[in-house]
Amino acid sequence: MAVGSLTLSFKETPFPYAAVAISSYTQRAEEDVVKALAKAGGLAEDSVKTPAYFTLAKYLRTTTAIPQMISSLDSLDDYLAYRTFLVGHDISAADWIVWGVLKGNLRFVGLLKNNQHTHLSRWFNHLESLEPTQAALTGLAEAKASKARINQKTASSFALGLQNAKKGEVVTRFPPEPSGYLHIGHTKAAVLNKYFAEMYNGKMIVRFDDTNPSKERAEFEETILEDLNLLDIKADNGHAYIYEYAIKIIKTEKAYADDTEQAQMREERGQGIASRRRGATVEENLSRFEEMTKGTKEGIRWCLRAKMSVDNPNKAMRDPVIYRCNLDPHHRTGSKWKVYPTYDFACPVVDVLEGVTHALRTMEYRDRNQQYHWIIEALGLRPVNIWDFSRLSFVYTLLSKRKLRWFVDEGLVSGWDDPRFPTVRGIRRRGMTVEALTQFMLSQGPSQAIVSLEWDSIWTLNKKIIDPIAPRFWSVVKKNIVPVTIRGGPLEPVFKTLPKHKKNADIGEKKTVYASKILIDQDDALSFGVNEEITLMDWGNAIVRSKAADSSGTITSLAMELHLEGDFKKTTKKITWLAQPTPAHPLVDATLIDYDYIITKKKLEENDDLKDFVTPVTEFREDALADANVRPLARGDIIQFERRGYYIFDGIVEKDGASGPQETWEFIRIPDGRAAGLASKAGATAAANAEAPEGPKAENSTVAATAGSQGMDNDNKGTAASATTGIDVASAAGGVGRYGVTPADTKMYKVDTVIGTEPPHVENATKMYTVESVYRV
Repeated sequence: MAVGSLTLSFKETPFPYAAVAISSYTQRAEEDVVKALAKAGGLAEDSVKTPAYFTLAKYLRTTTAIPQMISSLDSLDDYLAYRTFLVGHDISAADWIVWGVLKGNLRFVGLLKNNQHTHLSRWFNHLESLEPTQAALTGLAEAKASKARINQKTASSFALGLQNAKKGEVVTRFPPEPSGYLHIGHTKAAVLNKYFAEMYNGKMIVRFDDTNPSKERAEFEETILEDLNLLDIKADNGHAYIYEYAIKIIKTEKAYADDTEQAQMREERGQGIASRRRGATVEENLSRFEEMTKGTKEGIRWCLRAKMSVDNPNKAMRDPVIYRCNLDPHHRTGSKWKVYPTYDFACPVVDVLEGVTHALRTMEYRDRNQQYHWIIEALGLRPVNIWDFSRLSFVYTLLSKRKLRWFVDEGLVSGWDDPRFPTVRGIRRRGMTVEALTQFMLSQGPSQAIVSLEWDSIWTLNKKIIDPIAPRFWSVVKKNIVPVTIRGGPLEPVFKTLPKHKKNADIGEKKTVYASKILIDQDDALSFGVNEEITLMDWGNAIVRSKAADSSGTITSLAMELHLEGDFKKTTKKITWLAQPTPAHPLVDATLIDYDYIITKKKLEENDDLKDFVTPVTEFREDALADANVRPLARGDIIQFERRGYYIFDGIVEKDGASGPQETWEFIRIPDGRAAGLASKAGATAAANAEAPEGPKAENSTVAATAGSQGMDNDNKGTAASATTGIDVASAAGGVGRYGVTPADTKMYKVDTVIGTEPPHVENATKMYTVESVYRV
């Protein structure tokens, strides 16, 4: 065992069951490990006092009563008044075991922050400030943030590994075409190549398939490298020249120049008919290829074809084109070249030249694997292993660069990094983490099944990663915001320091303002009854004493009376709130943004016209007030607005206000994998707009229709009243259901009855007595 580390891997063979079992049986694992590491590290020798501190550590670990905890801290504080360490004059195992127990208990850490134990705090902070301690704590925080624990399911998916792979010799490659931005489909290829390169202590090469100047731009090369950086993929660059191999394959009589028209060539290949140029001599082919290279009027009529087969059942083997003319300037080499290889020829040659040992390709290339191997063999090059995997696709998602570009050109999205886009930039801007992308791609395993995936799985995984580290804040929707007067509240605003995350103290602290005037959401106010006891989160219980409403039923104000001795466990409604802003304690103007899919059909067929399936409204904005603790956020920070959902801070924009330009913090909602948040809102939008007047109000109604779908934190799930901003299904159906019952609010689409109009009746379905319906009118 290396000094300073303790590693136990589930991959160890045979698994050390004895060590695990005896540690559990004796319950002495931590103490013994601390002693062993302290001895191995040459720390101060144990003294007769050391066992007493190990006993104290065991006692502190099981102590939960606050009086006993304070008493123990008092004793330690008194003892350390004239001492630097617990035992002797140097740090020892006794210091580490006691410090570790205190650090691992949030209650102890909280009590120490009260500054009532000066000497103990000095000792505690000294141990924590040591460079090795900070390194360990940083590593632990990063592990929590990235969920960097071994995923056995993922590992088992790749248990077979790569064929003919050797440690330290594996080279993979990722060869994107610089004709657009990377999207989530490319991500799988990039992640798999990186995974296997790291798995075998090899390397991954990034190179660009830049053999078509008509489609490629330097801009895309730069953005692809930036996108890979967003995915935390660092790779070696590759480069090779292949023109000489075109000459070589001609000289070995395995390629010929052809001037057959494209349509005729396609027809001949389909019917298995040989080209009339197939029998040309080597000299004739070299001469014609020279004309191609010069880009002459004669040369541009020709292309170079591999002499593979005329009638092979695999049509990819029927003399494919491997070189063609293109007079457009190349974004890197300018007008130097007039001929360029096809991907099918360049790929195997460059793979060999750059030392690639394993080529990972999607299933769409499977028919061309035979072609890949033929070219390598024809040129006398070393073989490369091919590993096929299924292409990734999602419902309601376009991965075609041409179709995505149409949305950009039509101004339906803000750009290639729009959060509605499946580009790496788009999904990262919407809050997808690199950890979630990586884990999800690896969890797909080596499957070769082609399926359209739902988005819920990857967003659910993303939520598991961000939930432990997302700081919690509050916000209140501006529309119909409700002022509340708190009887028994503080005469002047007061501050209280609270953790940003109640389950993770490492996230930091925030300051909450308490005042006798607060603001709450209209939805919450509507759900309250007079004299009902509710809970103001992070404050305590309060009783609703009065409500004021306008003629439409909208609540205009509330009065509550604090009842802090009340039991919050007995209340059914626990709400977030904000102290009314003052010049000294302002709130932050915020916009909460949610998005819909850009198309209304799960999967577009080949003959579908894209324009017929464009979602009418895909962006929903809601003005809100957020607590001032969000001000230090940096663009890209992920947070949770409690009882609303997870959001990513997208930046500050200036808007016109009553007193001039005002800064507004924009937050994009991160899907959490729940069905309500992921369902296409197109149907809901249409229903909401059906009765809405034209103009600005119609847009507002769209926002209201989707506001209720925003997720709530699991900690508070079901604790607040149901949102009332969803579509009123009862009203849409005429107010009352066909059985005389007003239906509950639902996010399901309204559909016509398939069979019958009466309630079902089944004879002899039960032995229970027949009773009249309780809903009978």
